[in-house]
Amino acid sequence: MFRGSIPALVTPFLDGRVDEKTFRALVDWQIEEGSSALVPCGTTGESATMSIEEHDRVVAICIEQAAGRVPVIAGCGSNDTLVALDHMKRAQAAGATAALVVAPYYNRPNQDGVYAHFHYLAKHCDLPIIVYNVPARTVTDIKPETLARLAQIDSIVGVKDASGIPGRVSAHRLGCGEGFCQLSGNDDMALGFMAMGGAGCISVTANVAPRLCADFQSACLAGSWADALAIQDRLYPLHDALFSDASPGPVKYALSRVRGDVSTELRLPMTPPSEASRTAVDAALEHAWLV
Repeated sequence: MFRGSIPALVTPFLDGRVDEKTFRALVDWQIEEGSSALVPCGTTGESATMSIEEHDRVVAICIEQAAGRVPVIAGCGSNDTLVALDHMKRAQAAGATAALVVAPYYNRPNQDGVYAHFHYLAKHCDLPIIVYNVPARTVTDIKPETLARLAQIDSIVGVKDASGIPGRVSAHRLGCGEGFCQLSGNDDMALGFMAMGGAGCISVTANVAPRLCADFQSACLAGSWADALAIQDRLYPLHDALFSDASPGPVKYALSRVRGDVSTELRLPMTPPSEASRTAVDAALEHAWLV
């Protein structure tokens, strides 16, 4: 269903509010540069510090601006199952293609609780779901056996895996089937992920280097591994630098250098990246020939 380079979009802010004009321009730029789908209101979009109204508005803007040119996978996660369901229903009404739903954070449910969360969402809304596993943020890891159970539900169509465990790709192929869509959640590990059967990457780096990330994914999907490796070498310092301080601080700084219209403004508790982080981003942008 989904393939290629899929940016987890930043949300531009200006004077404390969502900068709709700049966000629309970013959506257009991403599509023009070859991104195959878009994810508004993911972690990189600072969804955790947006109000419910802002969250749903950002999703709606993205869908409206994309205008059917690429699919929109709306970030709909919450540690509250009913809030996640409300996001899904609003995203579906706005025209989203699918929902990206993170494992419930903070609550630390067991595997039965994780299953029950996603099962409830699928039962009460038929919008296709991409399960998002990022245990470094949620604490709870969605085990391969649990994902295999979830994959039996018709509307649960894929996973964004940011577990950092390379073997999960093979485990998920065996447990969920080859038709289950596997998307990497780690730019620095995407080459190996794709070689083992991945379909694409929900990417942070694609915010800054959409064309390179799209070309990288195209090379992987074509089996042109030498070309993919060359792009990986060009992008790897940027993959690393964008997490040299709390994300999305470095990403917004990098975007402000690549595009003059994007503010570095963040919402508390996020703070601007350190001088060392900015220096690392500057060097990585030069290495990738982006500045």
